[in-house]
Amino acid sequence: MAFKEYASYDGLGLAELVRKGEVTAAEIVDEAIERIERHDPVINAVVYELFDRARADAAKKTPAESGAFPGVPFVLKDLLANIQGVPNTSGSRLLQGSVSAFDAELVKRYERAGLIAVAKTNTPEFGLVPTTEPQLYGPTRNPWNTEYSVGGSSGGSAAAVSAGIVPIGHANDGGGSIRIPASCCGLVGMKPTRGRNPLGPMLGDAMAGLVVEHAVTRTVRDSAALLDATAGPDVGDPYWAPPTERPYLDEIGRSPGKLRIGYWTRGIGDEPLHPECVEATEKAVAACTGLGHGVEEAEPPINGELLIGTFMDVWAAGLAASVDLAALSTGKTPALDLLEPLTWGLYERGREITASRYQMAVGSLQIASRQIGQFFAAYDAWVTPTLARPPLPIGTIDLNERDMEKAFAPIIDYVPFTAMFNATGQPAISLPLHQSADGLPVGVHFAGRFGEEGLLYRLAAQLETACPWKDRHPPIWD
Repeated sequence: MAFKEYASYDGLGLAELVRKGEVTAAEIVDEAIERIERHDPVINAVVYELFDRARADAAKKTPAESGAFPGVPFVLKDLLANIQGVPNTSGSRLLQGSVSAFDAELVKRYERAGLIAVAKTNTPEFGLVPTTEPQLYGPTRNPWNTEYSVGGSSGGSAAAVSAGIVPIGHANDGGGSIRIPASCCGLVGMKPTRGRNPLGPMLGDAMAGLVVEHAVTRTVRDSAALLDATAGPDVGDPYWAPPTERPYLDEIGRSPGKLRIGYWTRGIGDEPLHPECVEATEKAVAACTGLGHGVEEAEPPINGELLIGTFMDVWAAGLAASVDLAALSTGKTPALDLLEPLTWGLYERGREITASRYQMAVGSLQIASRQIGQFFAAYDAWVTPTLARPPLPIGTIDLNERDMEKAFAPIIDYVPFTAMFNATGQPAISLPLHQSADGLPVGVHFAGRFGEEGLLYRLAAQLETACPWKDRHPPIWD
């Protein structure tokens, strides 16, 4: 039967309906599939359908299922989220035709939580850039305005959640790839503390700990409940995040107390930001003040140019390792006809970085982490815009530019804040607190101390109540 109210529920809401027997898992999976078939020809979020597999899984679900999300449909980003026997291309022709030989530990945890993957979603090649326009699959289009980018690199998942196809989309983040598409698509995007979610069985960490796993969601409570379901070390992990005081879902509705909050509305080097992004932050600051928090202007004492340079060395080296590993697994030789020009330029740079230079770059990021950590001794949270401007028109970032400095200069200007918290490992969340005058989402970014996702969830839930976004939907919806 048709379930007209499907998209009005978040993941926990759908799970409750399944538990009560008001709908079946099969019915809500069919609703998600119908929306993919209807919307994806326009937004191009899906790169691989898992319909038969999803329907078979849904047929086995009963109201007595355990887990936080029994029978709830979701999507997996086509990067790191390996499923045995399913293609995993990372948006690259180099991996086209490759099939995963194993299930990722995170995917196993999603399945134990009751989630049912209905599709894999689009990502830029190897997740490199803050837009989702790979040559292999073409651009994913923003449900709010299809001429604009969904951000990246978890753009396909964000588009699917924003359009009401699914309530939850898997995402990962090495420089902002959860928070950037959350901002562009009007969603909640939490980047957890380093080591909170596992990367096994093949990885202990990625890019010296820059990369973390989680999701984009429409509600704060879905993000919290999902992290409860997936957090914790895997056997053999090189390190893991500090233990939590209580389940993250229990933070929702819990008072955060009076917080000390710093905020900033200029870019690295004092560059001006887009007025809409400044307005978004100022509105968030006013909301936090109205909730009783102490708020003041503050900036971490870091050398922004040094941080960018060392981050890019680690990023380029990590990309080179990813390409070489892909070549080893496929038997293909990396070449320009298999990689996008920008990827090729970064690959060449990464292969030039010596072991000594790489270790110095990692050390420099660790020094910056200590400086930022000291800043958070004085503040519970730091608030900025998620991005320096609203979503970019599709085609703005030149993926055909092989010169890394030329290609990444506009990217760094667009994304001045998110990557520093990949370097530090601290949690950070983008919340959909603003819309631009022309109707595009603008996210606000809240960073917290290492290991303190719980505090961010308490503050985020408080803001969700004070400044609700639940009823704001894009033109392409449901």
